[in-house]
Amino acid sequence: MAEAAKGRGARTNATGRYEANAVEAFDDGWTPEDASPPPLRTTLTPERARALITKNTSPDVGFDRSINPYKGCEHGCIYCYARPSHAWMGLSPGLDFESRIFFKPEAARLLEQELSARRYVCKRIHIGGNTDPYQPVERDQKITRGILEVMQRFNQPFSIITKSGLITRDLDILGPMGRDGLATAFVSITTLDRGLARAMEPRASTPARRLDAIRALAEAGVPVGVGVAPIIPGLNDHEMESILEAAAKAGATTAMYVTLRLPLEIKDLFREWLADARPERAARVMSLIRQTRGGRDYDADWTQRMKGTGPVAELIATRFKAAVKRYGLEGERHVLDVSRFRVPRDARTQMELFD
Repeated sequence: MAEAAKGRGARTNATGRYEANAVEAFDDGWTPEDASPPPLRTTLTPERARALITKNTSPDVGFDRSINPYKGCEHGCIYCYARPSHAWMGLSPGLDFESRIFFKPEAARLLEQELSARRYVCKRIHIGGNTDPYQPVERDQKITRGILEVMQRFNQPFSIITKSGLITRDLDILGPMGRDGLATAFVSITTLDRGLARAMEPRASTPARRLDAIRALAEAGVPVGVGVAPIIPGLNDHEMESILEAAAKAGATTAMYVTLRLPLEIKDLFREWLADARPERAARVMSLIRQTRGGRDYDADWTQRMKGTGPVAELIATRFKAAVKRYGLEGERHVLDVSRFRVPRDARTQMELFD
């Protein structure tokens, strides 16, 4: 059985699906005297991006433009739907995804250039739609911080989502912009069980720190919501009401949820993790997951991929709706003010050089 590397979520590092040759390390048992492999270290690689704002047309996503300061995520959440994207770079969605991180050193400059373009039309930009903008490497790299500074200069409205308490570092920007209707935040809380969180999201902030982040954001005047995501039937679904109640007490005013998705390589990675971390529940959890996906591990149909279908999914939806009403989290999604967007004079002057 695959075992966990310390501080990592994935148990294996299978070759990405686009590679011609598959390579996988294994223990043949012949050389017990061999030294243990060295600890898995995080490596950072700069990415020379040509643009920063990414657009999408998915009708079930909720935003059509986003920014992701990083590719890969050191949080190591075993369920992360972004894992398969590492295969596009010839890397594994397993351990590579959480240990080989790409960052965009020119992010702030690129954003300023795109916001200053003559044809730019201001709409909400979502930060962190793929990987977490406040993962551990952000503490030193400050790529997200630089992006927020540009947002503030331009009065560019944005939403941001994270499962890290590091977001409170930027309250000096988030607070004023939140009070002016230019920023909104979501904090994702998957479980209140510290042990389960450590196993499932090994390098993310503890549940208590995430609640503290909600409290700090709310007190600073930032409209803040809670994301109960993903809900995993048979593993954390029983905590849904407790999470919503705790978030509401901390200051959240709205909520959302997503049922676990297992596209592509994630299904195998999750199965491996489940067999190692929660073997006594593995069969039951996978059975319930399939009951929300028409008998399969995953159904990519966009009309139901976020919530699932069938009696189990319907029960989750009913419970969520009742709890949201009970704890006062049924407020409408925060509307951001796009009318205040302005290109600063100094940025306009610089961009004229490219005309």
